[in-house]
Amino acid sequence: MRLQLPRRKASHFDYAALQRWQSSRHGRRILALEQLELRAVLPELFGRHMLQIGNWGRGRRLLASSQMLHCAVLGSCADPYSQAWIELERLPLMTHSVDAILLPHTMEFVGSPHRLLREVDRVLTARGQVIVVGFNPWSVWGLREAFGVHHHLYPSSGRLRGVGRLCDWLSLLDFETTHVRRFSVAVPWLSRLRFARMLAGYVIVARKRVIPMTFVARPARVKLRAVVGASIPLSGARAQQHDG
Repeated sequence: MRLQLPRRKASHFDYAALQRWQSSRHGRRILALEQLELRAVLPELFGRHMLQIGNWGRGRRLLASSQMLHCAVLGSCADPYSQAWIELERLPLMTHSVDAILLPHTMEFVGSPHRLLREVDRVLTARGQVIVVGFNPWSVWGLREAFGVHHHLYPSSGRLRGVGRLCDWLSLLDFETTHVRRFSVAVPWLSRLRFARMLAGYVIVARKRVIPMTFVARPARVKLRAVVGASIPLSGARAQQHDG
């Protein structure tokens, strides 16, 4: 029998709650860990335009290691660090206009994750890449949140998504998962136990698959040459009339 976690609908966190969490000791530590993990990923991405979708982090700190020419943050709530406030399920971006998109815990607070991923697929270029940062729902944090035992280590109201499920969703949109990084976070109230450092965080990197183009050879054109003096056959009716 497969264990099922209680289902809770994700909701957008408000800016005040996010600020309180990011200002806490644990919040600062986790953001520093995630920034360190992204330093191993973002410099390998090439292109001109990279966006972060979601308010996680303060400004463009998570994008600091990106080598792309233009980087910006599009948030979903009032945040002075974001370049614009948007509706996550309707990205105000042109189709095939962005080379890479970072989703730091955005999938955990969006009402319709499938719709967001479809929008990400739409705006990414042919070989565009998406980077998803999240927490494992089967970690100590995830189990506490799933059963409603909130802790100051993580902002409330989010719904954690597992790596396997996210990779399946990306595969359905023709994304290829190229890399998965997992990092551990120490839990203070388990610090003396052997399994104190749980594999709680992950970074998924996925690239859009390029559909190979099949070239169909056109049939050779037949050149019609005019034959001087050649008689043109007429239909039966006209031929009889001409002979009479």
